[in-house]
Amino acid sequence: MEKINSDKLPQAIGPYSQAIKANGLIYTSGQVPLTSDGEMVEKDIKIQTRQVFENLKNLLDDAQSAMDRVIKITIYLENINDFGVVNVICSEVFGEHKPVRTTISAKGLPMNSMIVIDAIAEPYDYY
Repeated sequence: MEKINSDKLPQAIGPYSQAIKANGLIYTSGQVPLTSDGEMVEKDIKIQTRQVFENLKNLLDDAQSAMDRVIKITIYLENINDFGVVNVICSEVFGEHKPVRTTISAKGLPMNSMIVIDAIAEPYDYY
């Protein structure tokens, strides 16, 4: 098992790793819409979703993986009515690659964010 922490992301806000590589897969912690400086972006679902995906992209890059290697994502939404907007951004981010996905409506997300996403991905050296 290998712990992965990225300089491109804010430090973890609790006793956990940003990601773990184990048994040939990368498991990320839930990403919130913080900039690398630890600042929360504007409370707008489009802006927050794009920031979360940028954080995931950077974390996967540091773990020797990429968005087209993502197997599964879990999306936690403060407001399930944002599902359509998030769906459009997911299509932009993943294109023809369509990972398995679960979307959950959840109140009280960390740091009052509107969205949190975690991922499971393959590293480049998987095969």
